[in-house]
Amino acid sequence: MRRGNKPGFLLQVVRERINILFQLSEKELKTHPERARRYISLARKLGMKYNVRFPKKLKRRFCKKCGILWIPGYNLQVRLNSRKRMMEYRCECGAVRNLPLNPREDKKVNKF
Repeated sequence: MRRGNKPGFLLQVVRERINILFQLSEKELKTHPERARRYISLARKLGMKYNVRFPKKLKRRFCKKCGILWIPGYNLQVRLNSRKRMMEYRCECGAVRNLPLNPREDKKVNKF
């Protein structure tokens, strides 16, 4: 095995572990927020160590600044900016992340 190459079964185990850590973080968020942050940080460390990308679904569920799992209305404000066609996520720590609003619809052109 060359340097940097990891066997496929190991990467699969890491992906499963990341999903488990996200589920645990979701369970513990309201009762033990520090424990939930720890689970997210462990998942991020695993991803970096084994060079595994997070799926887009998981990547957009936590704050990159403070490491807390986002729940809209509980610790996250979601605002829509129709002029820029962006969604603005504001975390309780003050971090702001702008994400495109339906990027696939922008590419569609109505042809009559």
